[in-house]
Amino acid sequence: MLAQDPVRDAAAMAIGIDEVETPQALAAIHRPDCAAVIWRRPVQADFQRWIDSVTPDALPRGRVILRPADAGRAVSDMCAAAGMPQTVHCNDLIDDIASLAEIFAQHMRARWLRLRLAAVHTNACRKFHIDAITARLVCTYRGAGTRYGISSDGAAPQRIFTVPTGAPIMLRGTLWPETPRSGLLHRSPPIEGTGATRCVLVLDPVDDPSHEV
Repeated sequence: MLAQDPVRDAAAMAIGIDEVETPQALAAIHRPDCAAVIWRRPVQADFQRWIDSVTPDALPRGRVILRPADAGRAVSDMCAAAGMPQTVHCNDLIDDIASLAEIFAQHMRARWLRLRLAAVHTNACRKFHIDAITARLVCTYRGAGTRYGISSDGAAPQRIFTVPTGAPIMLRGTLWPETPRSGLLHRSPPIEGTGATRCVLVLDPVDDPSHEV
């Protein structure tokens, strides 16, 4: 299992972040006092070494609106289009994203999802913010994970925490019916100029695909 950090865990609990060990426990996102949930699942060392070694140009990327059951096929197509090596670990990545899509859709009761895979080498999402959606799942398979913290006035948080690589986080957005707002903000980690490339999955629930651009 991933190592636990008592100091960070205590801070996370204080700002309405739940850390869970099963996908079923992600249902905590529906609790009034929970602004986000992190699934602290085990990371397979051989898979991590493999994806960290993939040439950045061969990392899958794309954006599509689909039924949750179609996520695996869509990601497989993205991997093939990018020229990702067709290994057992590539299949593991496809299967994991397909599983996360089903899990997220169940918790959000979503018939459709927006799935985005990105190979990031710049400072995406430079400012701490809350997304203008109901909720979002983010999983960083390669590179540093999402940063988050609490803010009472919308300014950058004073204390910043980082989601572990490989750990999915579900976050509420501004369209979640929450009163008062938790003040939880997040952003991508700054990596521009470091030579690092992140591989990031983002899932959003979609009510009506005909209204999406």
